[in-house]
Amino acid sequence: MILLNGKKTAADIKEEITLEVRELKDNGHKTPHLAAIIVGNNGASITYVNAKVKACERVGFESTLIRLTEKVTEDDLLNEIAILNIDNDIDGFIVQLPLPKHIDEQKVLMAVNPDKDVDGFHPTNVGKMALNLPTFISATPFGILELLDRYNVETSGKHVVVLGRSHIVGSPMSILLSQKRKVGNATVTMCHSRTKNLKELTLQADIIIAAIGIPEFLKADMVKNNVTVIDVGITRLPDSSKKSGFRLVGDVAFEEVSKKSEFITPVPGGVGPMTIAMLLKNTLLASKRNF
Repeated sequence: MILLNGKKTAADIKEEITLEVRELKDNGHKTPHLAAIIVGNNGASITYVNAKVKACERVGFESTLIRLTEKVTEDDLLNEIAILNIDNDIDGFIVQLPLPKHIDEQKVLMAVNPDKDVDGFHPTNVGKMALNLPTFISATPFGILELLDRYNVETSGKHVVVLGRSHIVGSPMSILLSQKRKVGNATVTMCHSRTKNLKELTLQADIIIAAIGIPEFLKADMVKNNVTVIDVGITRLPDSSKKSGFRLVGDVAFEEVSKKSEFITPVPGGVGPMTIAMLLKNTLLASKRNF
């Protein structure tokens, strides 16, 4: 069993970006600049955005954090987006999700300039991704592709089963892995809550991508030997033995499934760190477009 170490791989990518940023500056180009808008006081969102700001500092990016209250109006949020859209100093920006219920998330994502949409959520970028055109690939799918690539996991001709059909992970992964690309050329089955005979499908899979948000859903009796497992889920479960009072688990019952796996991602330390690294990579790409 080989652990797909996202923490180490993300650190390698950040080091590569750091060197590239240094070279850009030496050649007289501007410093890449990532902005983030966060609305309200969602603990997980604040932690995640702070990690993004810290990552920017590490690689030599400029970063701007715009914090808005939970009660901000949709119009005021759209106004902040409009300002970032025309600010030539900002190469890319994100609007941290989830947003409060009184704000239309789709309307907000549509308002972001596709050329600055480093999250890759705008329909223009999703469409380009589906057509295999150069674009921003959303950070989590991008990170999964990069992990598979750097560990030389063969995908061509393999049967991939994707658990989950979200617009952020499941749906784009099913498209990307079926495309004619280096990490692709797979036959993909996308499963969801209405899928029948799920176990029959997962037992056929050479590669499983679990992104359904149900802790330890994928068990050892659902996978064949030498499977590759990418665990995208992350859930806090109460655990009095931990100082924090909880432990983090994925969608995969790691202890039992890892015994049958050829490759597997841990939780934490697998896909999670890759997401931030690839957001930085998208920002660097956005910066280069402005030369």
